[in-house]
Amino acid sequence: MSSRDDSHARLHRETLAVRAAVERSQYGENSEALFLTSGYVQPSAELAARRFNGDEEGFTYGRYGNPTVASFEQRLAALEGAPACISTASGMSAILMMCLGLLKAGDHVLCSRSMFGSTIKLIGSDLAKFGVESSFVSQTDVAEWKAAIRSNTKLLFAETPTNPLTEVCDIRVLADLAHNAGALLAVDNCFATPALQRPMDFGADIVMHSGTKYLDGQGRVMAGALCASEALVDKSFLPILKSGGMTLAPFNAWVVLKGLETLELRLRAQSAQALALAQWLEAHPAVGRVFYPGLSSHPQHALAMAQQSGLGGAVLSFEVKAADADQARERAFHVLDSMRLLSLSTNLGDTKTLCAHPASTSHGRLTEVQRQAAGVSQGLIRVAVGLEHLDDIRTDLDRGLSSF
Repeated sequence: MSSRDDSHARLHRETLAVRAAVERSQYGENSEALFLTSGYVQPSAELAARRFNGDEEGFTYGRYGNPTVASFEQRLAALEGAPACISTASGMSAILMMCLGLLKAGDHVLCSRSMFGSTIKLIGSDLAKFGVESSFVSQTDVAEWKAAIRSNTKLLFAETPTNPLTEVCDIRVLADLAHNAGALLAVDNCFATPALQRPMDFGADIVMHSGTKYLDGQGRVMAGALCASEALVDKSFLPILKSGGMTLAPFNAWVVLKGLETLELRLRAQSAQALALAQWLEAHPAVGRVFYPGLSSHPQHALAMAQQSGLGGAVLSFEVKAADADQARERAFHVLDSMRLLSLSTNLGDTKTLCAHPASTSHGRLTEVQRQAAGVSQGLIRVAVGLEHLDDIRTDLDRGLSSF
């Protein structure tokens, strides 16, 4: 776990992305060091005891912390404007840590039904086996959120924009709802990242990240993180990390740490590409609908522009025109199988454009009822737009789209 350095408040985000980290070692390295060690030699038994007990700062064991991991945590906390950050082995393990740290049997968590499929399954099914209650409501209907809050609601959890339909929620409104109910608001900031959006500026208590995506930016490693207050990180999340062992590997932390240095440049370039592609798709005769916050046709366009620094992000989804669900699935598969350049991959956040069929992949473990509730149709294709030339991206998608 790492806390933000107070001096960071005086620096711009672009500077923090390349400078925020733990102090250099005695060797004066300019690029942050990669510490590959599972244990640390202690100067004395007394100091070792104090460090293991948390009375003294210092590294004790690889499962509890690492200087490279601490650098990543410090940098991400600085970018999010958060007091502290704790990292994990993946985005889903970060969500699990959050839930284990905050919830117990009989508690209630309220989520958007448009969230990532694995999140819905983890909270709605897996945690239910341990007595944690959950409800799923419309991402955008504040009245539904308000009506679903119970006396035992401890956590509201939203993802904005959502995966894959890019629905946007009003973070400030949900934060007020949560706080009025004595609950916390957590926001999955995977799509926008702090380059475009800082949920804590709008009142969120916890910001969740899958560093596997845009924080790394080149599809190399898996990582996760929670940004929150020092009290939440120290008292609620760190004990779970120490016991559960969902520790981020130092090498993965180093890769994502370096990825953060180009995060803002990548997100702005990819957002521009995504907007141009979304506009082209919206005019294509084979496309029924395009989901992208940067389009004026998006239902939450104005809200997205206000929360996301005026940019729509790098992910869009579109539905192919079809007579029924079976034909929609067939046509979506045809578009994906006709690609010769773009990657058919369920990941996102890469410099390479990645395309996927959510209904059979990321949301494949959900029931048909859950998929329909989330708006994930059989004709839906998600595109995480990369940095290839826009003409080449359009040509590759048009190969399949123009054949029916």
